[in-house]
Amino acid sequence: MSRFIEPTADDIRNQKLYAEMGLTDAEYDKVIDILGRQPNYTEIGIFSVMWSEHCSYKHSKPFLKQFPTSGERVLMGPGEGAGVVDIGDNQAVVFKVESHNHPSAVEPYQGAATGVGGIIRDIVSIGARPIGLLNSLRFGELTEANNRRLLRGVVSGIGGYGNCIGIPTVSGEVEFDPSYDGNPLVNAMCVGVMDQGKVQKGTAKGVGNKVIYVGLKTGRDGIHGATFASEELSDESESKRPSVQIGDPFTGKKLMEATLAAIDQPELVGIQDMGAAGLTSSSSEMAAKGEAGMNLYLDQVPVREEGISPYEMMLSETQERMLLVVEDGTEQKFLDMFEDFELDAAVIGEVTDSDRLKLYYEEELYADIPVQPLSDEAPVYILEGRKPELDEKAYDYSKKDLNKVFDQLIEHPTHGAKNYIYEQYDNQVGSNTVRKSGFGSGVVRVEGTDKAIAMAIDGKSRYVYADPYNGGKEVVAQVFRSIISTGAVPLAMTDCLNYGSPENPEIYNQLEESTKGMAEACRALETPVVSGNVSLYNENRTASILPTPVIGMVGLIEDVNFMEGISIEAGDAVYLVGETEKSFAGSQIEKLLDNEVSKAVRNIDLELEYSRGMTLRGMLEGGDIKKISPVGRGGIAVKLAQLASFHGLGLDAEIELDGEDLFAENASRYIVTAKPGQDIKDAVEIGRLTEDGFRIKTRDVTIERDLAEVAGAWEGAIPKCMTSVD
Repeated sequence: MSRFIEPTADDIRNQKLYAEMGLTDAEYDKVIDILGRQPNYTEIGIFSVMWSEHCSYKHSKPFLKQFPTSGERVLMGPGEGAGVVDIGDNQAVVFKVESHNHPSAVEPYQGAATGVGGIIRDIVSIGARPIGLLNSLRFGELTEANNRRLLRGVVSGIGGYGNCIGIPTVSGEVEFDPSYDGNPLVNAMCVGVMDQGKVQKGTAKGVGNKVIYVGLKTGRDGIHGATFASEELSDESESKRPSVQIGDPFTGKKLMEATLAAIDQPELVGIQDMGAAGLTSSSSEMAAKGEAGMNLYLDQVPVREEGISPYEMMLSETQERMLLVVEDGTEQKFLDMFEDFELDAAVIGEVTDSDRLKLYYEEELYADIPVQPLSDEAPVYILEGRKPELDEKAYDYSKKDLNKVFDQLIEHPTHGAKNYIYEQYDNQVGSNTVRKSGFGSGVVRVEGTDKAIAMAIDGKSRYVYADPYNGGKEVVAQVFRSIISTGAVPLAMTDCLNYGSPENPEIYNQLEESTKGMAEACRALETPVVSGNVSLYNENRTASILPTPVIGMVGLIEDVNFMEGISIEAGDAVYLVGETEKSFAGSQIEKLLDNEVSKAVRNIDLELEYSRGMTLRGMLEGGDIKKISPVGRGGIAVKLAQLASFHGLGLDAEIELDGEDLFAENASRYIVTAKPGQDIKDAVEIGRLTEDGFRIKTRDVTIERDLAEVAGAWEGAIPKCMTSVD
């Protein structure tokens, strides 16, 4: 008789306990078909997390298949913990982005901290040493006290974990919009570098090989975290604080070093992080990829307290844990190694040829599940989408007070300086950071070489809402521009798809169309998708978030020394590259003046995007230009204000455009600084950097300020909001 009191198989069926775990009636029936009987409590818990949206991608899998995932430099694409891309000299860059949205809404500090810890372990489990962290954040407007609380907690959590573990946070982006009220987005990205010969996979194979658990002792924290991440947030979400994991960066640091040491051992067969769904996902996925079975003896699992049941052990998402498969007879070598790192470790099972996951506790069988159906036969739902009914409108902002618009945009937290955030992160630890947080992509030198990795992350939710298909193309192109701006050649990308409920036909359409556009842009810009994550059901109590696909991208700089001689100084000429159109749908001026998003009719010339970007990249690397700044949110006016404020230099510019065009946001444009008279294709010289002052003159409007006024508004955008009394 079981020592644990749990619902019976009949209780699960009759009381529909499976529904409380997130399974539908049809899914429960499918579990019965797979098992040939009613599942017990541990088994239904395992199916519920493995078939959750967070783990199975059951509403997004068809769309993910359209992404290009191979390329000349791709060594390992989606399906493992992270993507691996060749950077030459037998080295590789490893990277991935993941979401931790729901946990951060309930417990912002731990939600964000464990998001960082989880993505680090994904990179380390491949065999790479992390060299940089990035994040993409979304919050409601900071006029609301709860959004200020969430921002404080999330930023503290990211900094608290990353700083302790010794990995620099080198870049990121943040946007504030009412659609994220109560449902912040926290997307964390990690980049690592490794020797190609050490690439590991999460595979269990070799009958009799031993399964080793290493890391923190298992507790009850994070149980059903994957299921929680697959639900809409509601009034009951606050009660699910136990579903939020607790991070321990000091143990995380030891585990990182121990894992990298283990990967150097030839007897290691496979390794995987215990992330979402904990021991359940790591064990079943490793067995499935190895086309093997696995027996686990759960009474051998290190636990934090007595009385933790097999159900709780399998579903716990206690952090800082890894699962290894090692050659039979070598397990003591690994246990001794982990003891040297002061980590708990134990042999908890072995690989079998049964093709089944069997769970024992004190010799009693608690679960017996076929591995392949558990991992590969989650239901896939193809629904009918419906295009949102957005109005098309003719824009005319020429009669508006555009000087006031300028002031309001540069002092808005979305466009202002992010020093409040970045100053809480250590961006120099490791001493290889070449270009740090604050303005554009991060750049980190590959230790012992002249090479460097450029890394960027971004999203453009209002664009995607206005035109999902072309918005999907634009978000990929925007990050491509960011990588280009460092002088790097873009290599590949990772994606994090943040949307509302796919059961809403309009949101399903957004997901369908935007991923189609993203896939097209990936092919045209030669940036295959090598890893990613999907986060659905991002909705607050009244509405869905704006569709927010976030793109992370890396690029390669072969010789980073070209950056050393670049100096931005007064007298440099400022150029506008690309044609400006009256493109206002989804723009920041539309948000400010109209408080809406209207339908966009726009198309991005991806061939032009690629050729223009690569031409400018080559000119920067060759010393013909000094700086490339992509034009993004807020248009030319905001970009020029950011440029002047960041470098502490004035600006005197005259642009042959209408005043409202300063705030247009069409694609494929850059602000470039270079010596006067430089020949740049598709560019017009619009002014000079100066010692002081700030002036932009158009056909009908002149914006003129003291530089200190502009820089003060830009630098104070977030701090002035955060000093509000809560």
